[in-house]
Amino acid sequence: MAVRGIRGAISVENNAQEAISQATRELIGEIMEKNHLDSKDIASVLFSVTSDLDAQFPARAAREMGWENVPMMCTWEMDVPGSIRGIIRVMIHWNTESAQDEIKHIYLKRAAALRPDLV
Repeated sequence: MAVRGIRGAISVENNAQEAISQATRELIGEIMEKNHLDSKDIASVLFSVTSDLDAQFPARAAREMGWENVPMMCTWEMDVPGSIRGIIRVMIHWNTESAQDEIKHIYLKRAAALRPDLV
């Protein structure tokens, strides 16, 4: 079994706890559905947010979805001039038999512009 990375991102329209939680739940739900992901197979998760989002940790929403035993960390995304604001990104390290080219990376809403090659 290999450890594979699943990437994803979603935009958030305002810096509010519920907006960040809802967007995180939407992103995680879509990743789980498209990859047939079970949280018991997750090695770890790294969330990053743009510097304008500080009202809530995305990991809190993931824990509320049942990821109580998954190691998670939240961090700031690099503040590159001209980059899209209001973005939550995730990197999930997944223990799986799936090949790298079978992984479904998920980019939702305005975040789809980050990786048009994967949308």
